[in-house]
Amino acid sequence: MGWQKWIAAAIAFAAAVAVAAYFRPDRAVRVATGVVAHNVCSKVFVSGLDPETVFSETIDRAGIRRLRPLLRFALDRTGKTVDASVVGWLTSRAAFHDGLGCVLLHGRKAPYVLKSDIDALKVAKAPPLLEEIGGPEPVEPSDPALEAALDHAFEEPSEPPLRRTKAVVVVHNGKVIAERYAEGISVDTPLLGFSLTKSVINALIGILTQQGVVTPSMPAPIPEWRGRNDPRREIEVEHLMRMTSGLALDETNSGFDPSSQMVYLRDDMAGFAVKAPLMAPPGTRWHYSSPSTQLLARIIRDAVGGPEQTLAFAWRELFNPLGMRSVTLEFDGSGTLQGTAYMLASARDWARFGLLYLNDGVAGGKRLLHEDWVDFSAAPTLKTDYGAGFWTNRGEHRNAKARVALGIPRDAFFASGDLGQRIVIMPTQRLVVVRLGNSVDRTGDMRGLARLVKEVIAAVGQ
Repeated sequence: MGWQKWIAAAIAFAAAVAVAAYFRPDRAVRVATGVVAHNVCSKVFVSGLDPETVFSETIDRAGIRRLRPLLRFALDRTGKTVDASVVGWLTSRAAFHDGLGCVLLHGRKAPYVLKSDIDALKVAKAPPLLEEIGGPEPVEPSDPALEAALDHAFEEPSEPPLRRTKAVVVVHNGKVIAERYAEGISVDTPLLGFSLTKSVINALIGILTQQGVVTPSMPAPIPEWRGRNDPRREIEVEHLMRMTSGLALDETNSGFDPSSQMVYLRDDMAGFAVKAPLMAPPGTRWHYSSPSTQLLARIIRDAVGGPEQTLAFAWRELFNPLGMRSVTLEFDGSGTLQGTAYMLASARDWARFGLLYLNDGVAGGKRLLHEDWVDFSAAPTLKTDYGAGFWTNRGEHRNAKARVALGIPRDAFFASGDLGQRIVIMPTQRLVVVRLGNSVDRTGDMRGLARLVKEVIAAVGQ
């Protein structure tokens, strides 16, 4: 009977090898080291934050926490690179390029580096359309109730998960009425927005729509899908905006999902995403999907003429008109805007962006977004609480109802990024509230955000 045990052991070993070959756990681990390398690079070289603190907070997030005892990083200030590994294995490297943030390096092929003069792009040819929202120093709240709201937003619970709030800015009727920053962060510190970036992609598509270049209802202009018998030719720009394309690109943040692997293992992210097959008819199924937004980023690149033109377009048509001075846009290794997660801006600049949507796509009397764009973006998709690049309370989904019950208004909608990055837009109250931080609570500290919003509304008397 000994030979039967050997055969059973051999079969079990072969099965384990086959499973490993299919699921490639090494790729999932490399996703984790990619997250660490890229985030430490961006937050140190762009934001100017302390590397040890950034590393400690980054490895405390869900999905990476299990590897925490094994993760290591090395920062080279001369070469401006960050390496992250699992005790020396499965190393990921991110490199900083002045004015362009960080990019992950994959293999021997050098990433595309834009040849743009960033400083020249930031010199606007005309004054900002949006009026200045605050002076050079942080605005201290004059109302004790507002001060208490900020106190609550920054206080930590008695036990984990920690809130780690980095910045809060409250804008009422176009002016900052209260703001606060964590130690080491100032009015001008650019902070990583994660998926707040997706809402910026929404704005760039909205500007192209206003200019008559792109429309949500047009078939997605992706050459790889134009074959006569390719069912993906039915995917429209709106399907990508609403994440209802039906493509097999679901995001689970497991490290095994195509979204995670696209962001952290691929030079040409959109080139990876366009190869995905359909798993449902376009417009019939919703699932959160960063690759959908990355495909929109490539559509923007192609519509304006290339990588350098993308950067110039964003500054000329969006950032300079809104007076956003601290923005850093990162690009993938192919020269496509990294539209899923990697834009950095100061908390005030994120607030300025929110004001564009609060004001129905108009800045200084000039319409930047199509006249129905804001309502389109805030309208719920299918039966979800997701709109088009924004999350929304304007529907019947249980999450929307729960937020309303917590004190976030019914007509509110918000940009949302990992770890609790939020821009809450409240038209009825004429309020924009920005909260940035590193909350590892699975909801991104939604209850803390709701308390902040509720207390701010009470303080301004709405």
